[in-house]
Amino acid sequence: MFFGKPSFQSPLAKELWHMTLPMVFGIFSLLSFQLVDSAFIGQLGVQPLAAQGFTLPIQMIIIGLQVGLGIATTSIISRALGANNTQYARQLGGLVLLIGGVGIILFCLFIWVYWQTILSFLGAPQSLFGVIERYWPHWLLSAWLGAFIYFLNSICRANGNTMLPGVMMVVTSIVNVILDPLFIFTFGLGLNGAAMATSCAFLVGIIMAMSKIWQSHWVCFKWSNLDIASSVKSISHIMGPALISQLLPSISAVLATKLIATFGAVAVGAWALGTRFEFFLLVVVLALTMSVPPMVGRLLGAKDYHQIEALVGIAVKFVLLLQVFFALIAFVFSGLLAGWVTSDPNVEDSLRVYLMIVPISLSSLGIGMLMVSVSNAMGHSYVALTMSALRLFAFSFLVFGLVLGLVI
Repeated sequence: MFFGKPSFQSPLAKELWHMTLPMVFGIFSLLSFQLVDSAFIGQLGVQPLAAQGFTLPIQMIIIGLQVGLGIATTSIISRALGANNTQYARQLGGLVLLIGGVGIILFCLFIWVYWQTILSFLGAPQSLFGVIERYWPHWLLSAWLGAFIYFLNSICRANGNTMLPGVMMVVTSIVNVILDPLFIFTFGLGLNGAAMATSCAFLVGIIMAMSKIWQSHWVCFKWSNLDIASSVKSISHIMGPALISQLLPSISAVLATKLIATFGAVAVGAWALGTRFEFFLLVVVLALTMSVPPMVGRLLGAKDYHQIEALVGIAVKFVLLLQVFFALIAFVFSGLLAGWVTSDPNVEDSLRVYLMIVPISLSSLGIGMLMVSVSNAMGHSYVALTMSALRLFAFSFLVFGLVLGLVI
C-alpha cells in the first residue's frame, strides 16, 4: 500500500492537505517569533541572555508535560468522535483542561518555591539570581498560559479543526512581535517585558480559542455520568510514554554534543547551526505530526482500518518526496546558506559539508516522526516510545561511534 501509486488527488489526501496547511503556517510563524524574541533579548546584554538560557531546561520539561497531555487529548477525543460518542468527547475535553490547567499551575508553583535550589543544581552563578528572581514569576505565568493554549489547540485538532490553531499561532506570534519592543524598550521593562509581551499574546490566543470551543460545544464540565478514574487512566496510559518520548531528545542532544565536541569547537558550532536549518526543513513534517493523529483517531474510532492504511501511506510518500526535494535544495545552496549564517571560514566549511550530506537523512527521520505520532494516535504509546528511544540512542549513537572510530 505504501509503495503504490501516490493518491495525492484522493479525497483523503485533500483532507490531509486541508488540515496540514494551517499548521505549517502556524509552526513557521512560531519559529520566526522565537527568533525575533531572542534577537530583542540579545540587545539587552549578557545577563538577560544567560537568565533566559537557564530557563530553557525548565521550559523543556513544561513543554514535555503539555505535549504529552496534548497527544493523549488528541488520541482519545478523536477516537470518541470516530465512534460517534460526542458527549464523552466533550466531557474528556473539559477533564483535560482541568487536569492540564491545575497540573501545570502546581508544577510552576513548585519551580518558584525551589527556584534557588534549581538554579544551584543547574550551575547558575550568584550574579544571575537577582535577575532570574525578578524574571521567573513573569516567565512562569507565560509558560502556564502557553501550556493552556496548547491544550485548547489539542481539543481543536481532535475535533478536526486545524485552521483555528494555525491562525492562533500566527496571530499570537504577530501580537508578540509587536508588543516585544514596546514592553522591553519603550516601557523599559527589559527581560521581564519580554515575558509580559508573551503572556499578553497568549491571552489573545486563549480568548480566540475559548470563544470557538465554547460556541462549538467541544467541552463539557458535567461529569455525573463519567467514569473519571477510568478516563484519567486512559489519558495517563498515553501521556506517560509520550512525556518520556518528549524528554528523550534533550538527553540525546546533550550526549550528541559531548560526542561531537571531540572534533573540536568548530564542529560543535557547525552542528548547532545545522540543527537550526534542520528545524526549518522539518516544518511540514512537524505539521503532519499534528494533523495526521486526529484523522487516524477518528478512523480508528469508526474501525475504518483500510482508510488508516491509505492515510498513512499518503503521508509517508509525501514526506519522502518532499524531504528529498529539500535535501537537493540544501545540497545545491549549501555554500550560500553556510556563508549567510557564519563569518568564520572553518565553521562555514564544516557547515557546508553538513548541509550537503545530512539533509538527505531527514526523509527517514520525518517518516520516523510520523510513525511515532500515528502509534500514539492508535493508542500504542509504548511502541511509539520504543521507536523514539531506538532512533535517538541506539541508531544515532551507533552511527556516531562508527564515525568517531574511523576518524580517531
